Formats: sequence, C-alpha cells, structure tokens
Amino acid sequence: MSRLQAERLYKVFGRRPDQAVQKLEGGADRDELRADGTTAAVIDASFTVEPGQIFVVMGLSGSGKSTLLRMLNGLLEPTAGRVLFDGQDLTALSPAELRHVRSSKISMVFQHFALFPHRSVLENAAYGLEVQGVPRAEREKRAAEALELTGLAGWEKSWPDELSGGMQQRVGLARALATDADLLLMDESFSALDPLIRRDMQDQLLELQKRLKKTIVFITHDLNEAMRLGDRIAVMRDGKIVQLGTAEDILVTPANDYVASFTQDVDRTRVLTAGAIMAEPHTVLGSSTEDGKELRTPADVLAAAPATVTESTPIIELFTPCSQSGVAVAVTDAEGELVGVVPRARLLAVLGEPMTPAEAPQDVRPGTVGTKKVASV
Repeated sequence: MSRLQAERLYKVFGRRPDQAVQKLEGGADRDELRADGTTAAVIDASFTVEPGQIFVVMGLSGSGKSTLLRMLNGLLEPTAGRVLFDGQDLTALSPAELRHVRSSKISMVFQHFALFPHRSVLENAAYGLEVQGVPRAEREKRAAEALELTGLAGWEKSWPDELSGGMQQRVGLARALATDADLLLMDESFSALDPLIRRDMQDQLLELQKRLKKTIVFITHDLNEAMRLGDRIAVMRDGKIVQLGTAEDILVTPANDYVASFTQDVDRTRVLTAGAIMAEPHTVLGSSTEDGKELRTPADVLAAAPATVTESTPIIELFTPCSQSGVAVAVTDAEGELVGVVPRARLLAVLGEPMTPAEAPQDVRPGTVGTKKVASV
C-alpha cells in the first residue's frame, strides 16, 4: 500500500469554487477563472508516495506547490479530490480526528524555522511531543535523541538566537523527528539558508534518510535540490503537475519545453547513473576488441571491459574508462552479474540536448531511460 495518495486534488479560492472545478474539468484554464475573481491554486493533482520515499514537488512561485502540501495534512481542505494516508481518507475525518493525525503521524518542517524564542533548544525540539501530552521526562529524552541525530548534541540548553540559521533549521528538523511521525512534510525548508549551509542540510537529510527511512514530501523551487533529494519528482506549473517521474526521466526526456528550460543548466554527469543510460549486454555481443578478440558471452564482455561499475555509479565516473578503450564499460548488479553496458557513443549522446520520449533510445532494458514511462498529467 502507498503511504500517501493524492486523488484528483483541486483547490480553488474565491466565489463558487465547486462551479469553478466543473469549469476546469470541462477544459477551462486558470486565466478564464481569474477573470471571474476566482483563483485555481491546484488543478487535478494526482500522485502516490511509497513508504521510505522522498517525493519532491518542484515549481516556481505561484505554481501551487505549497497549497498542495497543505492539503496533504488537512491544513487546507480540498475543493475536490481526496488525500489517503495509509489508506485512510483524511478529507473525511472530523476536525478532532485530523488534529490527532497531524500531531502523531504527520510532522511539518517550515521554511522559516518557527522556533519559540523563549524556549530552549531542547524545549523547542520537544514541543510536538508536548502537544501530544507525552510526559516531560520522556519527551525530553526523545527530543535529546532527535537533536543528537541532527548534530546538535550539547546545544540542548541554548536559546534559538544563539544558533546559526542552519542550526536553527536542524532544531526544526529534530522537532519533526522527535514525534516519530510516519510522514514528514518539508515546505521550502532549506531555501532561506546560504548555499553552503543549504547543501550541508541536504547532506544531513540524505544521511538521516539512510538510517530512518522516513516518508518525505519535500517542496522546492530549485531543480538541482529536487534532483539531489528526490526519489521521484513532480514538476508543477500554473497549479498542474506537468511531469512526474525520476530525476533521470525529467532530465533526459522532459515532457515539454517548460520542463526542458529547467533542466538545461543541470549537471547531467552527476545526476544520471550508469543504470539509467546503459544498453542491453547483447548490443555489444559479436563486436571485437582492439586486439581482434570477439565478444561472444557476458563473461567476454566483463573480461574485456576497461572498467566495471554498478548501476548507481554517476556517469561522471565513466569518462576516463570510456576514453581509454573502445570497449564498453560493464555494468553489474549487487551479485556481480552483467546487467548492461555503456559504450562511449552512448555516453556522449546522453550529454546532448534533452530528448523527447519518442527520441529516447529504445535499446535499454526495462526500467531505464528510454523505456521509462514519463507521466504527463
């Protein structure tokens, strides 16, 4: 079962919102509604988030991403559609039931820290547990453990104004972790930080995710941040999800010119992996090495390859071996079995202009770029 599921969510502000949804379903666009004094913030948004996944929603200011996030935990009521959390329809809960879910199962990390200046770091980290009614000794113990996870051990008695911006954001993250919530919602949580501190927080989040396996919905306007953090990414424009997929999907086969404009400055060599661009091993069988030996079996390919890498190896690490030999780099799975190859020509082609789904190479194995489904909603 998916941890979180959004089903055809709409959020309309203004007069007669239900009628506005009907117009949108009939083909009306945002501008037509705006003429009537109505704003369609989110239009027909659907997606699922699996347990342990970081799901990133990316878009420019006004795209609807923060409004969408607030519908996921009931801070905003959808005009239409449903939100399912562990199979439970949050849109059907009473206010009291919804407050219980928000206090115990869903935590939110805000952009602007939202720390209480009159509370210590430990008290701020324990605040969510205090709301739940957890006894003081237990909540302080759990808060201290969360602060240690986020690298703030020893700062428990400090005041928020004694901390740097990055440290304050770590307190906010610790507060969310202390409740042991199943779902973390992070709204532009790192965007107010300086670039170096921001990257450090991204590293911190990825490291925590390896250990805790939380389910996270992360909002950002920065595609590089989305590519770095997201297992899956939803790109929003004018209230709609215009593309939904992995970083590789979006980078190699953008759904339209709008998405392509975001990807043009992304360093592909650090985002794409060998597994994302590799071809089937049989594509090099029958070819010959520089010394004339024919590659007849997967064992021959492994023996002749200038390097052997895993599917998760960034393609930046493939340039040196590809430049040293005309034989394809071998890609293996966790058991060391050959699962694909990356010929030099393929590596260079991937660094060219973004491809449409029709132009994407079709000789890759299922599940990699070229055969991945790029969902346009």
